[in-house]
Amino acid sequence: MRRRLYAISTMLIASFAFYLFGCNSASDEKKEEATPTSETKTMSKEDMIKKGDYIVTTGSCHDCHSPKVMTKMGPVPDSTRLLSGHPAADPLPPLNKADLSSPWIRLTPDLTAFVGPWGISYAANLTPDSASGTGAWSEAQFINTIRNGKHLGNGRDILPPMPWPFVSKMTDDDLKAVFAYLQSLPPISNRVPAPVSPPELAKMVK
Repeated sequence: MRRRLYAISTMLIASFAFYLFGCNSASDEKKEEATPTSETKTMSKEDMIKKGDYIVTTGSCHDCHSPKVMTKMGPVPDSTRLLSGHPAADPLPPLNKADLSSPWIRLTPDLTAFVGPWGISYAANLTPDSASGTGAWSEAQFINTIRNGKHLGNGRDILPPMPWPFVSKMTDDDLKAVFAYLQSLPPISNRVPAPVSPPELAKMVK
């Protein structure tokens, strides 16, 4: 489905810029491997999942990572595809030079794909699908991804608008609970497109 990109408000752009500055400063800090804590040792798996569900919901993870369905009150998370990321079958419409020269950040109506100075970023599939989601991830890889702002803990940069510098302030217990919750979800096969760099984006415009 081809969709028109909409402009984000100036306030949201300022917020995204803050994420960028936060990413630059936080990425320089030395991160350590996650270690077990007394709380996660004593919590049951069911309690950890409930806690993770609470954190994910109140932390607004669904805003970007869940595809949406349109209602009279606007887009709401699609309950059949929760946290499965940008739908692979929904490519972006063609971009033009105005999209690159404009000071606005662009996004899809369901808030799962974004165009900005960093290129194009797509919300990741967080469900435990082993091929396209987090099913093959270890708990340590997930925690170090958030701590370092790097895919799988030591790969490519995590791009805006993901506010990882703020999420990285969670305790290990919180992140362990989030991971337990994500691993409890039904796996959804959805291979999200790879990010597009600024030079690659420039080649796409007409």
